[in-house]
Amino acid sequence: MKCHLNAMCGRFSLTAAAKDLAEFFALMEAEDFPARYNIAPTQPILVVMTGDRQNPGINLPDRKAILVRWGLTPSWVKDPRDFPLLINARSETAAGKASFKTAMRHRRVLIPASGFYEWHRPAKETGEPSQAYWIRPKNGGIVAFAGLMETWSSADGSEVDTGAILTVAANAAIAPIHDRMPVVIKPEDFSRWLDCKTQEPRHVADLMHPIEDDYFEAIAVSDRVNKVANMGPDLQTPVEPRQRLKEPPKPLPKPSDQLSLF
Repeated sequence: MKCHLNAMCGRFSLTAAAKDLAEFFALMEAEDFPARYNIAPTQPILVVMTGDRQNPGINLPDRKAILVRWGLTPSWVKDPRDFPLLINARSETAAGKASFKTAMRHRRVLIPASGFYEWHRPAKETGEPSQAYWIRPKNGGIVAFAGLMETWSSADGSEVDTGAILTVAANAAIAPIHDRMPVVIKPEDFSRWLDCKTQEPRHVADLMHPIEDDYFEAIAVSDRVNKVANMGPDLQTPVEPRQRLKEPPKPLPKPSDQLSLF
């Protein structure tokens, strides 16, 4: 099975404690999962979805977290071995793509993370080496990626829950490293994103935009993250970058900030 990276990273990390995840996402309950520093495609990932409220009208959490395989397989696929592994989906086109449109309408989820890894790969003609970066929220804590979920059923009746991360054009801070980044959903928008009963894809399109430029910080790390077998916290130890990144463009001054000659 070939992995379709769709122009974004193929690794992320989730090291938050279960109680912090339960509080951040307002979960009904959260199992205690071990810290994971190098989550790779085909491995289990945690997704948050709207659950079934047991007692309507009672103000209790109704979200639940489950494990799915990272790499979405649409329900109509006959043999996953003959289908690309869709770890990412482009947010600009997902609602119209056969592989993602059903999930965009009916199975939107949140994917908890502590951050993600990305590789800056200069053009070959420059001769510069690639550099891995650990990209995390500047203030630390948990980040919620926009995700999609599908359940694939085999001929023998067995089912596999699968998922993908939605991506968007990189903001000015990440663009010097890569041209794509995950879609980040803020806590105040969790309910709207997860509400697939009343919120159609067009109603949540405004949530699929690059996060503010100052949200993430990028830290150069070693190439050890390339190997799935490496799973320790040392993967996030800062190193001296092999090349200097281009400075992101400075925003144009607002009209109110410009001097007037009149």
